[in-house]
Amino acid sequence: MPLPSQAGHTVDPADSLIGRREELAVLQAAIAAPPSLVLVEGEAGIGKSRLVRELLSSPAVVGRRTLVGQCEQLQEPLPLSPLLDAFRQVGNMPAGAEVLNPVLGALAPLVPEIASQLPPPPPALTDQGAERHRVFRAAVALLDRLGPLVLVLEDVHWADTVTFDFLAFLAAHLPPRLTAILIARTETGRLPIREALARAPSGAARVVGLSPLNRPEVAQLAGRILHADLSPEVADRLYDRTGGIPFVVEEVLRTFVEGSAPRTIPARPEALDDLAVPAVLRDVIVQRLLALDDDARQIVNAAAVLGLVTDDRLLAEVTEHDAGAIARSLARAQTMGLLHEKGGHSCFRHALAQQVVYEAVPAAERRWLHLRTARALESGVGTPTAARLAHHYRLAGRHQEFVVHAEAAAEAALAHGNDATAARFLLEALGAQGVPQPDRVRLALKLGRAAVDGLAHTEALPIVHGLLVTEQLPAAVRGELRFTHGRLLRQSGDARAGYLEIGNALADLADEPALLGRALAVLAAPETVTDRHMREHIARCDEAAAAALRSGDRSVDVAVRITRAGLMLEQGRPESWPLIDDLLNGDDLRTSYRERARACLNWAQAALHIGRPDRAEALLAEGRRVSEQADYLRLAEVVDLVAAAVDHAAGRWDGLLDSVRRMGGADATFGAASLDSRLLHGSLLAAVGPAEEAAARFSEVITVAERVGAVWPLIAARTALARLLLTMDDADGAADHARAAVTDVRAKGNWVWGAAPVVCLVEALTVRGPDSEAEQLVDEFTAGLDGTDSPRAQAALLTVRGALASAHGRADDAEALLGQARRILMDAGLRYDEAQAAERLGRLRCERDPARGGPDLEAALRLYGAMTASRDIARVCRSMRQFGVPIPYPWRGGRRSLGQTLSPKEHRVAALAASGKTNQEIATELFLSRRTVESHISSTLRKLGCGSRKELAPMLLDIDA
Repeated sequence: MPLPSQAGHTVDPADSLIGRREELAVLQAAIAAPPSLVLVEGEAGIGKSRLVRELLSSPAVVGRRTLVGQCEQLQEPLPLSPLLDAFRQVGNMPAGAEVLNPVLGALAPLVPEIASQLPPPPPALTDQGAERHRVFRAAVALLDRLGPLVLVLEDVHWADTVTFDFLAFLAAHLPPRLTAILIARTETGRLPIREALARAPSGAARVVGLSPLNRPEVAQLAGRILHADLSPEVADRLYDRTGGIPFVVEEVLRTFVEGSAPRTIPARPEALDDLAVPAVLRDVIVQRLLALDDDARQIVNAAAVLGLVTDDRLLAEVTEHDAGAIARSLARAQTMGLLHEKGGHSCFRHALAQQVVYEAVPAAERRWLHLRTARALESGVGTPTAARLAHHYRLAGRHQEFVVHAEAAAEAALAHGNDATAARFLLEALGAQGVPQPDRVRLALKLGRAAVDGLAHTEALPIVHGLLVTEQLPAAVRGELRFTHGRLLRQSGDARAGYLEIGNALADLADEPALLGRALAVLAAPETVTDRHMREHIARCDEAAAAALRSGDRSVDVAVRITRAGLMLEQGRPESWPLIDDLLNGDDLRTSYRERARACLNWAQAALHIGRPDRAEALLAEGRRVSEQADYLRLAEVVDLVAAAVDHAAGRWDGLLDSVRRMGGADATFGAASLDSRLLHGSLLAAVGPAEEAAARFSEVITVAERVGAVWPLIAARTALARLLLTMDDADGAADHARAAVTDVRAKGNWVWGAAPVVCLVEALTVRGPDSEAEQLVDEFTAGLDGTDSPRAQAALLTVRGALASAHGRADDAEALLGQARRILMDAGLRYDEAQAAERLGRLRCERDPARGGPDLEAALRLYGAMTASRDIARVCRSMRQFGVPIPYPWRGGRRSLGQTLSPKEHRVAALAASGKTNQEIATELFLSRRTVESHISSTLRKLGCGSRKELAPMLLDIDA
């Protein structure tokens, strides 16, 4: 609303763009160089929409069509609502000689306003994911047709998951003449928009972040609004009271401008003393609200209950006022600055304004208005979605009606593949008062199904557990609830408890063969629990196949076949690959997106376990593609984890430590993946340092994995800790941990998983020469690998045979065996394993002739260098010095030398420490504090991979050479 100035004329703050010239230039550059995708972000009231309005009125937009879509603040936002809102503004389609893309017809039922200009709708697809993908393609095709186009989507922080998925799809398929501008708040937390930006072509994505105005800019804005220069004292006081948020500055100044003594603002800074940001906004809005007459205030109160945007017909029904009274009241509210006109509707000027009005409504009146709104929606006024009805009945305190509509809203969300939203509705319904026991059981069953895929296991677990403990349930219902409970426990990371709970469900599921088959298939997965032999998993898989046959349900049969393929792959059985290929190329998984995604990612992990990163990468790519297409939230963290594991195996370590460090943290939602991410983090630390932190991470994983019974991270973590101790010359400690890992492998009965622990234990046992335990273990390992096809296990068998040959003095045999192992790992693409093999071979050869072993050590050095494995680099350098092998600095084609990782100050401190000076002597000589010296030495030891100060001198000699 224009402001009355001190001189009596009007000033609109929209004409006063302050402090945003650089951001505006970025937006103008994006429009000038399409395709482009821009995120304009900042807190509420920061001026995001104002900046975009300035852009749309600038010459940069001339000649381009502009569409603006608005996200609404609903408990369940409508799928793609901002995009469809924008498409309704298209009007006449641009003329063109080319034939319209037939896929555009998919938009006709969604945007009837332009349906007559679109091709006929294509036949409906039965799979929701495929239908959504077609709508995405149609939307991109329409955006392409409308170019050159500027698409603005406002308040994207309120968007639904389908819209976020579309933005990710759009980013990867940007039409060449499109500039898409997304406006979102930052205080709502991290949104999937960032992931969408990452998919845009190089240089096409930009982020424009708006921060509060600084003190001079607040003074400039206030001066333009007031038509007066503010004193520094007033400007400082205004800045302190408003935090530099433009909207709040405007609201504060509007209060004074419309008051009785507006001229006191520039002269008396004390006038601002009692104002604070939250209180100011609330006071302003409440003051304007109270200035309305009773009818107008009742209508504005009802508008706040309805939402951010008013609906005149619904307002009339709720308040029982006629259309004329509604129009007059809304106009009065606009005059008072509570509302403004947008897109033909009256809207609150800001979400905070709507919130303040809503909270100012007495609680009893709010409940009455929500009930009136729900009844009006049910009578056919407005858009009576189940989510909207559930929202209003819940806030009206009508629990019975709320539960009915919440369940319907959950069903609608499930139909759209939105498990997370469904789980939220069901959780709220189960929390309502007076829900009868049969309804609670039915809702809990639905919640369990939704929670497994929607990542609501933390909230769902106590509800499902409580029903199992307190309620007398029919056998079939109890069995399904137990099965659900077990899956939720597994998903939360408690492998053993989940396995046992699913086992407890089997008897109750005897007459439900489809569910029984699925439960048995879960129990057949071998990597979950420590205390079950592979024979039991194979037996469970056979039982699952029989149950699937009895059920006649093809989807259960497919689930069992997926499990069997994974079970065989984990054992390194070569016949697993034809099974996997048949499933991937067959019809059963072609449109079953979630099953396909789960299968691919599980198989990818198994492929890594046996040492096939090439197959793992291909399966990961397919799993990622399908999970994104299927909107499968549960797999998001698993996809990232498997991708990191593939990169680790393949030696692609650029930025890997930072990304892995973020996995499994406070924001992690999938507990089952947390241990694996922490194990991977420790494995990277073991290579790059510090060793103490790596050991702590491995110990943490071992402790948790033992408690929850998770076998794969337990074996791998014990082995990794043993390997770390072996590199630190603690052969006895290494043997203890490796022996524990081998014991787990033996109990599991899967010797393919024993590759790394067997190598570590044999190397630890043979440090001092031949060892009978090592001999017996190698015989057992050899027998256990009979009939398997695993590069990692094959290389491990050759390695331990080579270690035994070396211990018995058969150097030629040892060289041949270790050379074969290295070639297998090289051919498999296991770069870190290959580096370790080259290091073993180099040390062995150097013991006979440094000239023969030097090239192998140099090869290991270059491989470790490409991965910036600092500790491994330091160890190889020590070996090269020991054998008199020259160390190549700088490494041609490799990473920068170790010396370049030290700052000049660190290098000087390290040199003094290497010379034998104490920390205090170094501090005195360099005029540093002792604490600073300690920090420099700690950093230097970490960077160079040194275990103590004694190792600094030879390392510095190599650096300075």
